[in-house]
Amino acid sequence: MILSVDVMGGDNGPSVVLPALAIALRSSAGGDVRFLLHGSQAAIEPELARMPALRPVCEIRHTEKAISMEDKPAQAMRRGKGSSLWNAVECVKSGEAQAAISAGNTGALMAISMLLLRMAPDVERPALSASWPTMRGVTTVLDVGANVESDAEQLVEFAIMGAAFHHAIHGVNRPKVGLLNVGSEEQKGHEEVREAHALLRSTAFEFDYHGFVEGNDIARGTVDVVVTDGFTGNVLLKTAEGVARFFAAELRSALTSSPLATAGALLASGALKTLKARMDPGAVNGAPLLGLNGIVVKSHGGADAAGYASAVQVAINLARSDFAAEIDRSVKRLSEARRAVAAGAEPAA
Repeated sequence: MILSVDVMGGDNGPSVVLPALAIALRSSAGGDVRFLLHGSQAAIEPELARMPALRPVCEIRHTEKAISMEDKPAQAMRRGKGSSLWNAVECVKSGEAQAAISAGNTGALMAISMLLLRMAPDVERPALSASWPTMRGVTTVLDVGANVESDAEQLVEFAIMGAAFHHAIHGVNRPKVGLLNVGSEEQKGHEEVREAHALLRSTAFEFDYHGFVEGNDIARGTVDVVVTDGFTGNVLLKTAEGVARFFAAELRSALTSSPLATAGALLASGALKTLKARMDPGAVNGAPLLGLNGIVVKSHGGADAAGYASAVQVAINLARSDFAAEIDRSVKRLSEARRAVAAGAEPAA
């Protein structure tokens, strides 16, 4: 397996990316993997020199050109050709690599990936997914930022892609999918959500449709996959990140507020480390751009080496899975349902 890596993307570049690849290579999921490293050879070589085990499986593709975090998507598309991000995705287009990974500019990555790879057959829009820690494990939430608005059929596509992703990454054979709404009642929500609900309820897919879920169902782990539009999903994601940071700061303050509290914290240090690991975003880092005609995984720009390695594992697992074929089968069923509705018949159940 060959993975194409934008080494210059993100806040830390080679100093995080190279150690992350070493972690991924050592892991059980790493296996027989090679890496194409796109970026400045002068910046990559010193880091690679510190990891002799990594060098035999790496090939440097030198370029001095990089897309900054401040570049607009339109600028990246006009001036990004030959950059480390562009070249990483282009290797997937050519078939030289099975997946691309970048911690760089999200908008630029989305725009360039759509330009080079195009959408998968019969898929209208891409979606950005997030893995969400819950009381029952991990829930996949999408879209979290690729589309401001989504119509009913696009929401159904997100459900299809999210279920296929959850199956590939978390091993759930028939994921339970819920549609985010302001209430669980049939009449609640705007027209697009109600139409998507009707389509999901009446069409047989390779997942189980639960129905409407509310915001508090996410943390409960009521379903395996939560579907929403990108505007709502992005607000939801950033709110959750803010609450997590607030909780961590308040907990730290409380545990150092007095000698007795500090002593209690020392006694509970094992449990606190477990809690910290459970809430660490890096443990579930790696958001694929779903719906493309190829695999592209976005790492958080500020991820540390362990977090970036998680994104690498996501790319490996997707590349080894039946992910694309599963989406294709379900999208064909959606197309049949669309034709049935257009003809005035009931969709096949």
